[in-house]
Amino acid sequence: MKIRTAAYAALFAALTAAGAFIRIPLGVSSITLQFLFTAMAGVLLGAKYGALSQLVYVALGLLGIPVFTLGGGFGYVLQPTFGFLLGLIPAAWLIGKLTENCIKPWQLAISCAAGLAALYIVGLPYMALILNGYMGKGMNTSAIFWAGMIPFLPGDGLKIVVTALLCPILRKRLGKTHE
Repeated sequence: MKIRTAAYAALFAALTAAGAFIRIPLGVSSITLQFLFTAMAGVLLGAKYGALSQLVYVALGLLGIPVFTLGGGFGYVLQPTFGFLLGLIPAAWLIGKLTENCIKPWQLAISCAAGLAALYIVGLPYMALILNGYMGKGMNTSAIFWAGMIPFLPGDGLKIVVTALLCPILRKRLGKTHE
C-alpha cells in the first residue's frame, strides 16, 4: 500500500507541475491549476502524502527543473509568487487532515476552502515581503490583496467545487488511499 500511495504522491507532484503551465496571466501572478491538484492530493492521499506530493513538486522546481510557471531554480525564491508555491505544502496537509472522515461534497468543499486560506496565509505575506522588501515596490496591504488574491478567488472557488464533486468518485474508484 505504501508503494502505491508514494506513486500517487509522485503523480500529484507531476500533475501540479502540469497545472502550472495551464495558466491565464493576471499581473504579478497567473491563474493556474496548481491548487486544483494540491486540493485533490490532500483529499485523495491524506495529510502526509498530500503534503509530500507538494513538497516533491517544490523541491524539483528549486533543484532547477522548470516545473514552476516561470521556470525553476533556487533563484525562484525571489519571485513574488514563490510563497504561494510554499503554501501548497501546508494547504495539502490541512486539506488531507480535514477530509480524513469526510464523504460529502460540502464537507470536502469547506475543507478545501480552509486549505486555500492556508495557501493565502503563506503566499500573501511572502508576496508583500518580496515586492516591498526586495523589489522596493511600496505596495500597501490592499494592493497586495488585489495583486495576489482577489482576482483569483472566483477561479479558486471553481477549483474547490470541481475537487469536492470529483474526489468522492475518485475515492470510490481508487479505494481509500489514506494510510
